[in-house]
Amino acid sequence: MSTARLLIGPVLRRVVGSRATVWVETSGPALVRVETTEGAAGEAATFSAFDHHYALVVVEGLETGRAAPYQVLLDGAQVWPEPGTTFPPSVIRTRAAGDPGARLIFGSCRETTQHATARKLPPDALDAYSRRLMTTDAAGEWPDLLVLLGDQVYADQTSPTVRKLLHRRRDRSAGAPADQVVSFDEYTKLYLESWRDPEIRWLLSTVPSVMIFDDHEIIDDWNTSTPWRTETHRQPWWSERISSGLASYWVYQHLGNLEPDELAADPVYAKVVAAEDATSVLREFGERVGAEATGYDAALGRGESPAEAAPAGRYQWSYSLDVGRTRLVVLDNRCSRVLDRRHRAMLPPTEWAWFTDQVHGDYDHLVVGSSLPWLLPPGIHHLESWNERLADSERPRVAAFAERLRRALDLEHWAAFRRSFDALAQVFVRLGTGPQGRPGDRVGTGPAYPPPASISVLSGDVHHSYVARARFPGESMTTPVHQLTCSPIHNQIPGPMRPLLRLGWWRGPTVAAWTLARTAGIRRPPVRWRKLDGPYFGNAVSTLRHDGRSAEVTIEGTAPDGSLRAVAQRTLTH
Repeated sequence: MSTARLLIGPVLRRVVGSRATVWVETSGPALVRVETTEGAAGEAATFSAFDHHYALVVVEGLETGRAAPYQVLLDGAQVWPEPGTTFPPSVIRTRAAGDPGARLIFGSCRETTQHATARKLPPDALDAYSRRLMTTDAAGEWPDLLVLLGDQVYADQTSPTVRKLLHRRRDRSAGAPADQVVSFDEYTKLYLESWRDPEIRWLLSTVPSVMIFDDHEIIDDWNTSTPWRTETHRQPWWSERISSGLASYWVYQHLGNLEPDELAADPVYAKVVAAEDATSVLREFGERVGAEATGYDAALGRGESPAEAAPAGRYQWSYSLDVGRTRLVVLDNRCSRVLDRRHRAMLPPTEWAWFTDQVHGDYDHLVVGSSLPWLLPPGIHHLESWNERLADSERPRVAAFAERLRRALDLEHWAAFRRSFDALAQVFVRLGTGPQGRPGDRVGTGPAYPPPASISVLSGDVHHSYVARARFPGESMTTPVHQLTCSPIHNQIPGPMRPLLRLGWWRGPTVAAWTLARTAGIRRPPVRWRKLDGPYFGNAVSTLRHDGRSAEVTIEGTAPDGSLRAVAQRTLTH
């Protein structure tokens, strides 16, 4: 009889063909086995780090087009489903062979659970979605993938329960922020609190999921600028914070983004599962990855070229996958930023080249996952571009003023990385105006594929939801391009910010902001856009449906009774 207990999970991560991955955290070392009622199975021994125990089990032998209930055993003893549960069975659903459709659920910004927070927030949208899904029998209504776009946990805005824990155990003389987590063990409490929410636990056990961080997994405004980085890195607690934050993110979130074949090739995973105690492996990994972007910028500052400055073997958080005829590419908008003012970019050149390769291929729909919106309200976009230019001023007072404004107003989205904003627009134009892979096209090489039926950028972060349509003056675009923003799942934007965000879409404020940007020498963006739906300021979750060459998005917000109601529904294809 096993003495280990199931602490978190099971979390169903990737389902690829006849295989699936299931992640768990246990209270002690154990052999974890996952079995379906139809005979598919897999097992893995837990790996240990920081006195915590985890496993990622690869389940083999799944039948296509089936929904198979499964159970989890620790050392032969069943621990899931829990005895007496009233929830439906957890299942692993595989796609039917040749099914071209896709149904993606997405959102971001879930501050702990509605049971743990001391704030009076509207009902949790993901809880509401889970409750509704429990009563859904129709296979066509079942999602293929849950895409969580950042701020799955808040290291810098903790619940009363976590704060009590920190005050009880924290050495006040160490100088760490009193109400923020710093160590790996403290990070585990965030996930324990959030992912053991009963509705969320069931949802994660039965809907495949992928994830990407935003800033609050580490700290607010993470990597917003070089001055921010310099000041923060001087803090005595920062080294442990960044190392622990990235190591815990790798364990709890990123590891499950990898499909089975990618697991075998991941160098960190190989070291972790081979170690008797992987604490030192993950600590060193967190320290190294946290230092890579800083070292790259320092090398650029010394005059090295981007190619010379690029560290060998740099770890990549961005990833790509296909669901039917839909390609999803999820980008790291935080950790790998280039902050050197001459090369400021969302991604370093090597990772951008990887991205442009990934978007070349045989698919019907392209979805780009970006924790930060590419298209903001136009007035705010122009303000961010203006601020970026001023922050690079050679006049210290001007640069210092712009930096204060950047942090106060969170002016750090794609618009504040104008080089990357324009480059992403150029990628979309290449894809949407002609066959991919045409001679001289940097998007990719090899066979020429027709333009995708739709391009959608999925984002969160900004605590309001909207749909915007992009247009590209002077270009013969055949592919519609949309910004789909859904945020928050469980949080709330301050009331005074709401009218400002609404004003950002209005023509008058937009013209005023563009006039301001022109005074700093900002050129007009290569893309124009307008809002089709929103902004919606409540808690929300969204669904992106692809059926053949058609695409549709629905944004659903929570009602006071905890149910979901559609606040926007939009067809995205011609």
